Parts: sequence; C-alpha cells; structure tokens
Amino acid sequence: MQEDALQQYARDRAEELPGAGLEYPFGPDWEVFKVRDKVFMLLTEVTGEPIVIVKAEPEDGKALRERHEEITPGYHMNKRHWITLNPGGDLPQRLVEDLVTESYLLVVENLPRARRPVDPAAFERSKR
Repeated sequence: MQEDALQQYARDRAEELPGAGLEYPFGPDWEVFKVRDKVFMLLTEVTGEPIVIVKAEPEDGKALRERHEEITPGYHMNKRHWITLNPGGDLPQRLVEDLVTESYLLVVENLPRARRPVDPAAFERSKR
C-alpha cells in the first residue's frame, strides 16, 4: 500500500462514522479522531512515515500482529489495546476501514447509552 493511501483510507472511513470528529490536541503533527471526546484513532508522521493508530481487542491485536508485518503494537499507546498500521505492505483497504470501524465501536461500547451516537450491537460494521 502506498504511504499516503493508508492514512487516507483511515481518514475517509473515520469521517463517515456518526459523531466522529477531528481534533489536534497534540499539535499539527497529530490528527486525533474522537467520538464523544474519546479517542478512537490517531494519524501522524512523527515516526518518519505516515502511520495509523487504532484500538483493538487484545486477542485481535495479537492475531493481527502475527498475521501482518505492517501491524505493530500501538505507538505511544497501551500496547495491549492499541495497534499501529504501517505503510509499505499489503494491507487491503477493506481491512484498514474495518479496523477503523472496530476501533470506533470499541470506544462507543464504553460510552453511557445516552451518549452513544449509534447502537454498537446494531451498527453495520462495514458500509458494503
């Protein structure tokens, strides 16, 4: 996957999610996507290449890291609950989009019911 495509796929998917918003609380080098003030994705190039950082269930994150060389523990995040998607490999666009959606839903599931922009159990996990 081309370097610029990885972040663009992730950004495009995040912008489609109900209640998602973009902020820059750590300065212009960090795009931080939140839902109801809770972070579900970060984009940056501070590592020298454009990376995407998302939440994942610990077991899923471990399996993804074992299966894909481009997926590593979360950069500057809890290594058990966050993963980093790195460019240059063969991560399919659909996988990137699905991982962004799953990260979003993990955050939404932990919000009080009244603050959830969607019902995580009923939300279509993929737009296709």
